Amino acid sequence: MKATGLDALFDATVKEMKEAGDKTIVFTNFVDFDSSWGHRRDVAGYAAGLELFDRRLPELMELVGEDDILILTADHGCDPTWTGTDHTREHIPVLVYGPKVKQGSLGHRETFADIGQTIAKYFGTSDMEYGKAMF
Repeated sequence: MKATGLDALFDATVKEMKEAGDKTIVFTNFVDFDSSWGHRRDVAGYAAGLELFDRRLPELMELVGEDDILILTADHGCDPTWTGTDHTREHIPVLVYGPKVKQGSLGHRETFADIGQTIAKYFGTSDMEYGKAMF
C-alpha cells in the first residue's frame, strides 16, 4: 500500500484489513514516527502523532477477526528528546492483540526474530532457525 501521513496510512491499513483474506499479512510502516518526528527531534509532533495513533488504534482492533493477530512494534528507538539525529537505544515495544492471544506480558524478547517465529507459527510453517514464538 502507498500512503503519505499518519491518517492516510491508517485509512489505507483499514482498507487493506477489510479486504484481506484469511492467512494474510497486512504490514504498515507508520514512518512519520521515525522520519518526520523522531530523527528531527520534534517532540510536539511525536506527541501529536501518538495521540492520533491512540485515537485510531481501536479501528484496527475492531477489524481483528477470531483467528487473527495484530502485532505492533518498532524497528528501533528514536527518542525525540535525545540530542542528535541518530537512532536511540531504548527497548522497543512489542504489543500483540487478538481474540486467541493470552493477555499478559510477553516478557523481555531477545531478538526481533521472535516476531518472525511467531508469524511462522501462526501460518503453520516449519520453525525458523532463529527466534522463539511469543505464544
